[in-house]
Amino acid sequence: MARSIDIVEMKDPVVAIALGFGSGLVPRAPGTAGTLVAVPLCMALQHLSLALYAVFTAIVVIVGIFICSYAAKKLGVHDHPAIVIDEVAGFLITMLAVPQGWQWLVAGFILFRFFDVLKPWPISWLDKNVKGGFGIMADDVLAGLASLALLHGYLMITGH
Repeated sequence: MARSIDIVEMKDPVVAIALGFGSGLVPRAPGTAGTLVAVPLCMALQHLSLALYAVFTAIVVIVGIFICSYAAKKLGVHDHPAIVIDEVAGFLITMLAVPQGWQWLVAGFILFRFFDVLKPWPISWLDKNVKGGFGIMADDVLAGLASLALLHGYLMITGH
């Protein structure tokens, strides 16, 4: 069971980022709350070029590894449920080069949450066997890639 987080820990800016500025502190479904934080960020980024969106997403993933590692050590719990920067990264990956529009955001959100919550193989293997900040981030990156593949598969099949 993950321990509760006190106000002193939230004053640490790195922990605050890891916890999605408090969204990860909701009592039920903190990963879903963290993914919701990513939606307006994604909407803003979709107005950039594909290259800038991809670079920003890569930076979130790479810096997120270090943020997750730091927060896990600071909180004393590997992959504390309140750490949601990995959900932000996973959702940004999900939406890479996906058309703009609320329908696509909803589809991406549902797919990403499906893969992140159910963790089919190999996502489950990563979640159980890879530790540290890289491990915290890796399963969400893979969930994002699986969601991205399905969205782009649909786009290819339908000719969008």
